[in-house]
Amino acid sequence: MSPLPAHSVTSADDALPANTVTSDTAPAAPYWSAKANAVAPNFGPFAGLRVLSAGSLVAAPHAAAMLADFGAEFIHIERPGVGDTWRFMPPFADENGQKVSTTWLQEGRNRLSLTLELNLNIPEVKETFFDLVRRSDIFMENMVWLDKLAIHDEELLEVNPRLVIAHVSGFGRKEFGGLPEYCDMASYDLIGQAFSGFMHLNGDPAPSVPGLTKPWTSDYISGFTCLFGVLAAYFEVLKTGKGQVVDVAQFEANARILADTFCTWTEAGVLRARNGTKSAAFQPFGVYLDRDGDYVAIGAFGKAVYERFIKAVGWDLEYFSHKEAGDGVDTLLSPKGRELDAKIIAWCAERTADEIVAALAPARVGVAKVNTARDCVEHPHYLRRHDFVRYTDQTTGADVTAFGIAPKLSATPGQVWRGSPALGQDTDAILTNVCGYGPDKIAALRQKGVI
Repeated sequence: MSPLPAHSVTSADDALPANTVTSDTAPAAPYWSAKANAVAPNFGPFAGLRVLSAGSLVAAPHAAAMLADFGAEFIHIERPGVGDTWRFMPPFADENGQKVSTTWLQEGRNRLSLTLELNLNIPEVKETFFDLVRRSDIFMENMVWLDKLAIHDEELLEVNPRLVIAHVSGFGRKEFGGLPEYCDMASYDLIGQAFSGFMHLNGDPAPSVPGLTKPWTSDYISGFTCLFGVLAAYFEVLKTGKGQVVDVAQFEANARILADTFCTWTEAGVLRARNGTKSAAFQPFGVYLDRDGDYVAIGAFGKAVYERFIKAVGWDLEYFSHKEAGDGVDTLLSPKGRELDAKIIAWCAERTADEIVAALAPARVGVAKVNTARDCVEHPHYLRRHDFVRYTDQTTGADVTAFGIAPKLSATPGQVWRGSPALGQDTDAILTNVCGYGPDKIAALRQKGVI
């Protein structure tokens, strides 16, 4: 299949689904009443939910963006004249003669951009921010120096007792415990992966070098943890009418997904170690090189799948029994286990990735080519699931192709109602519709330089 053209959909079968909004279609019909002063369109299961977000880059904005994909009104506070750091992250695309970050094209969609110098020591800023908080359901941030900016949870909950507040940081806020000096430490995706124990499990075993998973795995995991936290807290608001604070520590979000890693140490005295792309306990389970230099992942976990694999490739199951060659650390170190590993490597090296998939998939053996972005964009399965959508970037006016909505909902699907906003594009609309400000007040704030 040919690559997806830069500004068109491949065919009628691959066209955007009805629930996807483009520049030529209107939002879906409302599912339940949105706020009367909403700026964003009314659609999806979170219609009527207003999320106020401050910070930049990945974790907290991604949590808000996931809500926005399913109908929440996401007001993203950006610094006047500066904007979200993501706007300036390479690589860049040339759209209509302007350079724009490809990350911002993907991640900035479905949000409203409000420019506000978020320093509550400035009276006009404090008044404006409190007016926004008063009319919002969730406030989430991943900034630093909240005390310096005079942003205090107690005050925000006084302004809006139903508010859910989410803080995302590297090591957590000291109000929730921990060493104060750690709570004040800076963090990035790299640091979160290292401190959590996540990095120790990734990378090559020989030479034994820890691996950094891409892209920004720790940040995105923190974002999903934040998303779960605010939904749990908001569910409590619906029951009791009382808001609360959610504290997301990057290292804890990563530590939570490490399966048995900690119990394996505390209860069995064993430190789990990295083993690269191959399993240390059974085979085939790893990444193999094909005839053309591409890689293929093959997974056959358990006796039944192992036997289906051996039959699919036409080998002697009695000779390569599961007990002797496919399962157990000792077995993999045995002559029969090493013989099977060498045979799998040679079998893959004689075939293309497509041939390997064609041989194993019908036998219900786990298999997939290690795809590049180009492979994904061209793959018919992605296209038939309508995983790539088109929308108009608001800064350049160019139509862009990006990954669409996940997960898929049958009754209240998400949608992309517009592309990434220009810096401050929605400031006047938000202050007018949400806060009820008139033109004179908005002009005064702009003259003071706080918006």
